[in-house]
Amino acid sequence: MTDQSTTDLDPRLLEVLVCPHARTPLRYDRAKQELVSAAARLAYPIRDGVPVLIVEEARELGPEE
Repeated sequence: MTDQSTTDLDPRLLEVLVCPHARTPLRYDRAKQELVSAAARLAYPIRDGVPVLIVEEARELGPEE
């Protein structure tokens, strides 16, 4: 089993991915294994190294995030 805390996202992939809701760039949060959309205030999970860019699967960002 792969340790997800050490899984890195391919930088080339991050260059082309956008938030499916806001259509804006995403920021990679390595510690939480999420792609964060500041514009939509959503964090999309990365499961087994695969970004899950489904709005219904995203979590809403808290006020401190």
